[in-house]
Amino acid sequence: MSSSAVCDETDVQEVPYPYALELDPRACRLEMKWPDLQAAVPYKVLRQSCRCSVCESVRRALDDVPPVDAGVTLLKIELLGSMGVQLFFSDGHERGIYPWTYLRRIADGRAAEGVDDFPQALMKGWKDE
Repeated sequence: MSSSAVCDETDVQEVPYPYALELDPRACRLEMKWPDLQAAVPYKVLRQSCRCSVCESVRRALDDVPPVDAGVTLLKIELLGSMGVQLFFSDGHERGIYPWTYLRRIADGRAAEGVDDFPQALMKGWKDE
């Protein structure tokens, strides 16, 4: 007995990863580019948005965004294939994995809110997930 799967266009989702990631050390931002979106996210926002267990514990204990030094920089990005990226920050933090879909949510929020604002809800944790 054989089995087969039929796939049509409605089954295929868009690729969630950007076609370009660029560090902008002068502006302290990570620039991310998808075919339909470009966003520049400050390093501090990315650091505050970390989903590792340590950051989640701090976030839940404070019921707020973890405190991060204003001068934190992003030193390195390590690609984790189809999963996402690992970000290495100047404060020594390198535990968080940023899935592509999560980076897209951050980028969508950044584009919607403008350059100077960012929805704090995206950094406040994952109680609903």
